Amino acid sequence: MDLHLSELDQHFTLPKTRKVGADRPLVWLKLGMNDLMQHPGPSLTYGLLITAFGWLILSLVDPRGHFFTSLITGFLLLSPLAAAGIYELTSEREEGRTTSFIQSLRDAGKNLSQVAFLGVILGMVAIAWERVSAILFALLYGGEVPAGTSLLAALTGEYLNFTLIWVAAGFLLACFVFALTAVSIPMLADREVDSVTAMMTSLRAVAENLSTMAIWAAIIVALTAIGFATYLIGLIVIFPLLGHATWYAYKDLIE
Repeated sequence: MDLHLSELDQHFTLPKTRKVGADRPLVWLKLGMNDLMQHPGPSLTYGLLITAFGWLILSLVDPRGHFFTSLITGFLLLSPLAAAGIYELTSEREEGRTTSFIQSLRDAGKNLSQVAFLGVILGMVAIAWERVSAILFALLYGGEVPAGTSLLAALTGEYLNFTLIWVAAGFLLACFVFALTAVSIPMLADREVDSVTAMMTSLRAVAENLSTMAIWAAIIVALTAIGFATYLIGLIVIFPLLGHATWYAYKDLIE
């Protein structure tokens, strides 16, 4: 791993990263909750918007097909971009400025081109995953889930081997995207850096803190699962909470 990191240094001038303890994710959550309580109105507005967007996606697709899982994956990939405004709320408070939803939107646009470029990359990843899912589902069912079959039932039983392949591919994709974006989006909101530098820095921070970031990823997955289990209503609070906590993760990991 050290060899790979030294190779990064040869090609990119990256900000320095820190190694942190395995207990830090819980600290990030605590600090994130404190921030949420400091300006609940603007923070929860972001939660309401992302929840409404999620409801829109759920209303547009048949929950039995591969397109449903692909759109949900795309939602999970792209929704962290919406947290750029949440990072600005914390930044405004740290600088002693008045926090507001509108002002956070304005501040989030200061490095918009690089954030948009990162969004394009994530969008391409989402499209690629949709194509992979389409191929796997075509192999399973000739292109569609049999009528009257729930998605859970369709992915078990005689199709278990394919299911394991599908889940494994999704897991690897999720790990890669998490490593790319763990701190890159708050970095773009905080500094005048390009998206490639931000992503490479994020990769380095994750590589140097594998156990800690694995815990952090597990917390994100667990809280997001709660959000989905409540038909996205829980995301009204969970989304801004994770957004604020991610800001503190970035501040902790990057000098």
